[in-house]
Amino acid sequence: MGAGMAKFICKEVETIDDYDEYASCASGLVGIGLSKIFHDSGLEDLVTESLSISTGRFTQKTNIIRDYLEDINEVPKSRMFWPRQIWSKYVQKLEDMKYEENSSKSLQCLNEMVTNALAHAPDCLRCITALRDSTILRSIAIPQVIVIGTLALSYNNINVFRSGVKLQRGLIARIYYQTRTKADIYKWFFEFSNLIKSKVPDDDPNAMKTLTSVEAIQNICREFGYLDKRSYREYAPALIVAISVIILCRFIYLSTAQPNN
Repeated sequence: MGAGMAKFICKEVETIDDYDEYASCASGLVGIGLSKIFHDSGLEDLVTESLSISTGRFTQKTNIIRDYLEDINEVPKSRMFWPRQIWSKYVQKLEDMKYEENSSKSLQCLNEMVTNALAHAPDCLRCITALRDSTILRSIAIPQVIVIGTLALSYNNINVFRSGVKLQRGLIARIYYQTRTKADIYKWFFEFSNLIKSKVPDDDPNAMKTLTSVEAIQNICREFGYLDKRSYREYAPALIVAISVIILCRFIYLSTAQPNN
């Protein structure tokens, strides 16, 4: 892990392959290590290395996107982890995305970066779904929910280049409090991916790729029955209220109705 990350002290992230390699070294290997620890404890099955690495890439790529402004303003020298293969399609230099005159191109680049990260979300969900122990589930799932939430906040958001973006503390508190079961995890992933879907510009060059990635996430949620559970949980309270109102109106009518003479 250390050797892999040290490689990029002197070498810039040029290609998407470089980007994947760096993200794997920074977080993917952590995922493999955690999976082995959980397996050795007897609490979990061993997750495949490919799923662990993909889940780690999901986290690290999101951190790289979120930290653009902090990294580019690093003193004495900028840290540049966005792959040149992506950003060079939009600007001459990576730091050019900070400037207002490049806002349109900067957003298109940002959206491509977010779309690249979203490709790992289905593997992340599969990795989480394989977990059995409730404590381990929450320790792994809550950070991943924050990751998908950060991507949803970052997508098509010029503040990534102006002031930085972070989820509000109140929302993070809700995530911690309301993420207890796998159904909760699917709920968050579905809703945050829906938020991304609602923000996709029609003229974005990667719009179709983004929507395809969103659909892949939501298909995983459907596969594990989230929508069925959501429909009951979300609409049952409204149905109860509606029935209660009808009963109350009927009671008032019967109480005030006068018998016909």
